[in-house]
Amino acid sequence: MIFNNEADFENALIELLSHKGWEKEIINYPSENDLLKNWADILFDNNRGIDRLGDYPLTEGEMQQIMEQITTQRTPLKLNGFINGKTVSITRDNPYDRLHFGKEVSLKIYDRREIAAGQSRYQIIRQPQFKSRSEIMSERRGDLMLLINGMPVIHIELKKNGVPVSQAFHQIEKYSDEGVFTGLFSLVQVFVAMQPEETRYFANPGPEGRFNTNYYFRWADFNNEPINNWKDIASFLLSIPMAHQLIGFYTVADGSDGILKVMRSYQYYAANAISDRVSKIDWSDHKGRGGYVWHTTGSGKTMTSFKSAQLIANSKDADKVIFLMDRIELGTQSLNEYRGFAEESEEIQATENTAILITKLKSTRPVDTLIVTSIQKMSNIKDEEGGINAHDLALMQAKRIVIIVDEAHRSTFGDMLITIKATFPHALLFGFTGTPIHEENQKKLNTTSTLFGDELHRYSIADGIRDKNVLGFDPYKVLTYKDKDLRIAVALEQAKARDEAEAFTDPKKKAVFNRFMRDTPMAGHRANDGSRVKGIEDYLKKAQYERSEHREKVVKDILDNWLTLSQNGKFHALFATTSIHEAIEYYRLIKNNNTNLKFTALFDPNIDNKGGVKYKEDGLVEIIEDYNARYGQDFSIPTHAQFKKDIAARLAHKKPYINIEQSLEKQLDLLIVVDQMLTGFDSQWINTLYLDKLLQYENVIQAFSRTNRLFGPDKPFGTIRYYRKPHTMEANINRAVKLYSGDKPLGIFVDRLDSNLRKMNSLYQDIVDLFVRAGVPDISKLPDNRTERGQFAKLFKELNQYLEAAKIQGFTWIRSRYEFSNSLGKQKIIIDMQFNENDYLVLALRYKELSSSSSGNNGGGSPDLPYDIDGYLTEIDTGRIDADFMNSRFEKYIKSLGQEGLDEDEKQKVLDDLHKSFAYLTLEEQKFANIFLHDVQSGNATLENGKAFRDYVTEYQCKVKNDQISRLSQVLGLDESKLRRLMNSGITELNINQFGRLDELKDTIDKVKAKEYFEDIAGTTIAPFKINIKIHDLLVRFIIDGGFDI
Repeated sequence: MIFNNEADFENALIELLSHKGWEKEIINYPSENDLLKNWADILFDNNRGIDRLGDYPLTEGEMQQIMEQITTQRTPLKLNGFINGKTVSITRDNPYDRLHFGKEVSLKIYDRREIAAGQSRYQIIRQPQFKSRSEIMSERRGDLMLLINGMPVIHIELKKNGVPVSQAFHQIEKYSDEGVFTGLFSLVQVFVAMQPEETRYFANPGPEGRFNTNYYFRWADFNNEPINNWKDIASFLLSIPMAHQLIGFYTVADGSDGILKVMRSYQYYAANAISDRVSKIDWSDHKGRGGYVWHTTGSGKTMTSFKSAQLIANSKDADKVIFLMDRIELGTQSLNEYRGFAEESEEIQATENTAILITKLKSTRPVDTLIVTSIQKMSNIKDEEGGINAHDLALMQAKRIVIIVDEAHRSTFGDMLITIKATFPHALLFGFTGTPIHEENQKKLNTTSTLFGDELHRYSIADGIRDKNVLGFDPYKVLTYKDKDLRIAVALEQAKARDEAEAFTDPKKKAVFNRFMRDTPMAGHRANDGSRVKGIEDYLKKAQYERSEHREKVVKDILDNWLTLSQNGKFHALFATTSIHEAIEYYRLIKNNNTNLKFTALFDPNIDNKGGVKYKEDGLVEIIEDYNARYGQDFSIPTHAQFKKDIAARLAHKKPYINIEQSLEKQLDLLIVVDQMLTGFDSQWINTLYLDKLLQYENVIQAFSRTNRLFGPDKPFGTIRYYRKPHTMEANINRAVKLYSGDKPLGIFVDRLDSNLRKMNSLYQDIVDLFVRAGVPDISKLPDNRTERGQFAKLFKELNQYLEAAKIQGFTWIRSRYEFSNSLGKQKIIIDMQFNENDYLVLALRYKELSSSSSGNNGGGSPDLPYDIDGYLTEIDTGRIDADFMNSRFEKYIKSLGQEGLDEDEKQKVLDDLHKSFAYLTLEEQKFANIFLHDVQSGNATLENGKAFRDYVTEYQCKVKNDQISRLSQVLGLDESKLRRLMNSGITELNINQFGRLDELKDTIDKVKAKEYFEDIAGTTIAPFKINIKIHDLLVRFIIDGGFDI
């Protein structure tokens, strides 16, 4: 259905929700007092017991007590605890209740487990009235609110077809800024911004919180395909039971940062899948493998795993839920996160040592249900001589234990997991990983699937990049040796020739030499039969990359690119080496360069690295002493664990180094590592990874992902530069990406510099053309037309996005010409920049003037374009601008039709401008736009002053859909109102005849008319039973497709 006004959309949504578990009786246009009375009535109905309210309703004073508690808690985070706390206490002041007068009474308000059952009530509010905090401003009216047990927990803002969903969430932001979500309305937990073809949902940040569009989520299906149609959103996300579960189970009050969070769809599917698996398990007969969740790094796995554990614990389907870490220090990080996510009534049990872990596992106390521990401690519990006694072991083994393993691709494939499974043979294991182990990269003949069971849900790195939950990568292979030099060296060695002259004097040597020079690839690969085809780099000796010549070139590349890649020291980098010996060598080499770089090195001090213990110890002492001197610390080899924690906190800008970016001398620019910090370590301040080591499969994705956490405009992607056997490493990267992209179209690698420069030139020319058409060819001032200003803002924002990426990739204003080799490395491609820094600064000046030229909404009429400063660039509502820009082109075209003396070429140019703006329309909308234009040109369209072009398009589209419905109703003689109601009810092929509604519609059909219609088409007589089949098929197809011409 197409909606050309919000009222129709609102009615259709209400109609659909009333069939999705919400009450059919709608509360229309209520004030806050009306809703308080409604809540009081529901509380009275739900608390009639003798120990609660009995037969005596709540008084205004008692409701005021409840409201005072809401006002005191104030933030959505604390009010989430209020709602999910099940009860609220009041002191009875109703004098008729003599039994309880003056005494405290506990009232049931909401039970997350009473889903569409018990005393739960689900009400729809049409256009609630909000009081304005200022007498000058008019009162506000929202679109829809959804109440659970009388409490407004979901607020929905709607926009019609043709209006971008951004207008709906801007409306919510505006209402919040005006203070309308206070009092009873402060209970709202989730906002929904909705347009018929797009929806966003997000948690309420509260009166002092900040709205962040990075956390405005699209709902998606199980396969992570975004769900856009309003009917599908209403039928699932906003339906009962889902809406009840969303508030009760899938919001997270994160005490660590004081922010209420709502889970993304993929987190819901994963947590729900684990909870369901546990609820259905036969504890007396199972194999211990619950399944695994494949969610890419940076996608919020800790929250998902916590919610999984919480759901299991709350359901009482298990006695113990253990969150298992691989590393002790990561366990500390996850323990803190878990405790932040937990509710006040929940305790997350830490385990300082194995003895405490055993005590918690034996305990029958409910508070000891959720446990966070390390795989090391868990594997220490063994049934062997000197281990745990038989009685304690029996107590633990008798319990229903669920183990959730974090980062399941790590050392869990070693002996420790085997020990745990042997000690707890009836425990049910689940794994979380961003890089599951497949057959291609199996370890000890094990895959993630063989250890944990089947895949429960997948959200790959390709999904994360598409959804802008993580950044893409910009990888570069850097050659420290010329390919030709390596090829000659290998060819001579294989030909057993001293030099090229000798190689060509012997026919056999010549054949071998030429084969390596011409036919052998630089990187090896697998042939179709599975055999290994060696490449030039496979013939290189290990010593080739252990030479000082190689290391010096690597360090030179790092230092030469440092200012550009780090954005003048704003961001930090990791440098991964092949061995501890090389890490120390690189540390000393950088140190000897007398650079201002602040760097250190980190590796495990307890690992013997093929001898060289003295060399390693001397290196450790030097590294720690230098670190202590630079940062005023007092670490030593015995306190190396604290040294590592200090480095991690410094790189992540976390306690005690919050806001360290304001003190550059305290920052750490570069960390040299061997293996540590390449998995599991998160910092949005790391944007570059330097690699002088070969990685494969999961290790590639894990290491790369240290750079791809979201930050802002200065960090458009993570940069990777790799030096060792670069062609082989390139092949390894491609294999890893193929394995872990989840069979999705790849958008993992960002555009290169040449592509970004072309786009910059193109956008600059678009801006110049816009100013020329606006009559300001010298760009000396902003265009007078409001929509042209908006279009300029949109183009300039795009230009800056490509500029920021290009700067990191090597663009500088000093150069105006850039040369690139084609993919074969032969033909040169030249790109000349079409503008210089002065040209850009003129545009930047005009752009700054946008903020002073804009104005806010005065409370009436159409809102002005929102020229809001965001601290980096003025971001304009691009969807609204596109519609306005298209409308301005339309108005110019209409004027040109009646303008005497305007030649046909000029008219055509104006028409071409209008057609260019059609890119902002869907294909279907473009069709109706062209139909409308043809009617304008032929004089068959009726034009109204002030009516927008987009409204004409929507009107034509709506008219056609209405005509299609009317036409079908006419030829079949059916009830048109019932057909329309059915088409607005979120119909799928599975539910089309739910409650017999399709049969009811078919009962209204005039069988005589229907027979005439089908026989007229067929040109022959049709048997009555076949007519019924044709009626059914036509109706189902028409309703599912949303109408078509018949």
